[in-house]
Amino acid sequence: MILIVVKYRVKPEAVDGFLDEVADFTAATRAEPGNLWFEWSRSVERDDEFVLVEAFRDGAGEAHVNSDHFRAGLASMKPLLKETPLIVSRVVEGEGWDRMGELTVDE
Repeated sequence: MILIVVKYRVKPEAVDGFLDEVADFTAATRAEPGNLWFEWSRSVERDDEFVLVEAFRDGAGEAHVNSDHFRAGLASMKPLLKETPLIVSRVVEGEGWDRMGELTVDE
C-alpha cells in the first residue's frame, strides 16, 4: 500500500475553518475505490498545523493525484497555507493497520 503523511501549516485566519474548507476534497477522496483511509488530525504542539494520514491500495495513487477533486482540493487549500506542506510518501507492505506488538492491552 502507499502510506502518506502530510503536515499542513495554515494561516491564522484560516485555522478555524480549515477542515470545513477541505470537506469536499476529503469526502471525494474517501469515496475513491483505492482509498484505505484519509484521516485529518490537529497537532497538539502547533495550533496552526493539521496532519493528514492517508493510505491507498497499490496502484491507486496515480488515479488519486490525477483526479479532478485532487486538483480542486489543492487549489482551494493553497491560499489557506502559510508554507509548502511537508510530506512522507512510502510504499509499505500490508493493506491496513496492525496491532502494536510492543504494547498489548488485554481486552
